[in-house]
Amino acid sequence: MKLYIAEKPSLGRAIAAALPRPHKNQQGYIELGNGDVVSWCIGHILEQAEPEAYDAEYKKWRYEHLPILPDQWQLKPKTQTRSQLTVLRKLVKQADELIHAGDPDREGQLLIDEVIDYLKVSKRKKMLTKRLLISDLNVAAVKRSLNSLKQNQEYTSLSVSALARSRADWLYGINLTRAYTLLGSKVGFQGVLSVGRVQTPLLGLVVRRDQEIEQFQSKPFYEVLAHLLTKDGMKFKAKWQPSEQCQPYMDEERRVLVKKLAGNVVDRITNQPAIVNSCSQEQKQQFSPLPYSLSSLQIDAAKQFSMNAKLVLDVCQSLYEKHKLITYPRSDCRYLPMEHFNQAPQIINMLANSSSRFASAAKNADQSIKSKAWNDKKITAHHAIIPTEKCADNITLNSFEKNVYQLIIRQYLAQFYPAYRYHQTTIKVSIAGGIFKTSAKNPTDIGWKILFQKSESSIKSSDINSKGTNNESEQQLPNLKKGDNLHCTQGELVTKETQAPQAFTDATLLGAMTGISRFVQDVEIKKILKDTDGLGTEATRAGIIDLLFKREFLHRIGKLIHATDVGKALISSLPEIATKPDMTAQWEATLNAICDKKASYQSFMQPLTHTLKNIITDASEQLPTQLKGLSVGSKAKSFKKKKFRQKKKVTVS
Repeated sequence: MKLYIAEKPSLGRAIAAALPRPHKNQQGYIELGNGDVVSWCIGHILEQAEPEAYDAEYKKWRYEHLPILPDQWQLKPKTQTRSQLTVLRKLVKQADELIHAGDPDREGQLLIDEVIDYLKVSKRKKMLTKRLLISDLNVAAVKRSLNSLKQNQEYTSLSVSALARSRADWLYGINLTRAYTLLGSKVGFQGVLSVGRVQTPLLGLVVRRDQEIEQFQSKPFYEVLAHLLTKDGMKFKAKWQPSEQCQPYMDEERRVLVKKLAGNVVDRITNQPAIVNSCSQEQKQQFSPLPYSLSSLQIDAAKQFSMNAKLVLDVCQSLYEKHKLITYPRSDCRYLPMEHFNQAPQIINMLANSSSRFASAAKNADQSIKSKAWNDKKITAHHAIIPTEKCADNITLNSFEKNVYQLIIRQYLAQFYPAYRYHQTTIKVSIAGGIFKTSAKNPTDIGWKILFQKSESSIKSSDINSKGTNNESEQQLPNLKKGDNLHCTQGELVTKETQAPQAFTDATLLGAMTGISRFVQDVEIKKILKDTDGLGTEATRAGIIDLLFKREFLHRIGKLIHATDVGKALISSLPEIATKPDMTAQWEATLNAICDKKASYQSFMQPLTHTLKNIITDASEQLPTQLKGLSVGSKAKSFKKKKFRQKKKVTVS
């Protein structure tokens, strides 16, 4: 008997639907027509044991117990899913062969592997266990996956990485939460102070951003524009490029801070001759954006529909499991396997014949175009999120589902549109010894950008190859060459003000988590981190943000996210290493390296335990007085709305 073990019941039913009938639905499993069986977990049916399982003394929170470091790790069945574990125990014993059908990521790999280990499956049966990787729950796709089973042992590194992450979270969370809750109680803080290796650095990002906003002092800076006239009477503007001699009068962003200096330039160039130093024209192109990973989808949904990360994840799970309209959503990959290119015509034709608002876009898609998204070398356990071949016309979707589904469709169809092409013109002019510069884009082929217009109803098919329309709303530049003479009719002094950094939103906070290297201070760690590294994983980021709100460390003012008084006090009480992303970002890089078989379990765990010991030792030497008088449940706010009124003059990054 073959036993298929799925991650959850919905996946189990999808697998059974592609296997021999008739089926017999039993309690916790499905018997197939050929005698094989499909069963499932219900998410994690095992969890890390509590500290008291290692020593009864640990039930009482005491500082002298810390750090708690298990010698032999223990798992325990979850109470609510214990009955399903009993079903699996019986079936695993009866089975001749096991097929691991966890979700196609490291967490899905561990989820089934830990059940197999917990049930003490023989070494021989483990060696023979197969891996079924499913990213599309429609029957045809499941059948394709069933015909390409892998050896489960090939994915051991994913499981080890997830195990290391799980144990690290336990060690870090249990020990530091107990340590700072105990210290907080000594100064009168009421409640539990939750500390986590990912959630706390994330909270630290928000606290520091809020502090930057509070402490920010706006300052004026000055720009000079030259109004230029050609011999043919064509007018355009160019911006002054301050020389190195102006350095003492500029800030680190090369903004001129002295009005008198800028005013002198205005006086010098007004009604003066000018000469073209250089004029370059380049034909450039921009290829379509890649299909979505979960984080990139969450960011776009937050920007366009004000949906928070948890809501987007829940909607994606519904589109995947319930409606079977999209592929596996908890993906950190934005690429597609080459073999999927052969399925593209079916997906595009389905969309072209549907009632989707992108039906006409699907009809105009060029199915011969193979974008850079199709790249086997970029594929790990999963691929980008794309539409399946199933049509949504007879499915009732709520507004959130419709919006997210349309985003996924548009991003997929963009892969079958030509590049956006434009002329980039750059002109440099010399006036009274100063250099002035201007540039402009003139589109020659709209390409994939036709899909990203605000209203598709206003787009004509003839616009797809429209020529010469200046959609960038930039000035038209004359045709010039080096040495051409111009006249500067006047200089214009433009006064602007620096602006405080923007408070985080759902979109920018997710962007910070995925691009964490921007916030890492250590230069060497910056070198280690890749663009795809970040805080948390695709599957956990939404939950971590949500958790910080539930624990009242964060709150919202409109769409803006800020830290509460408790959140601020916790960050100021913790050592810097626990509140900045450097350490945990490096850990995430090591976890990814374990997946790629470039690092080991011990190379991750040993530095972590050493760090824990140091933090707990140092913490005991100073009480967190910042927490005095605070409590969880008060929802105390750190900021007043008036402090976050955004200026509308100019945004300075």
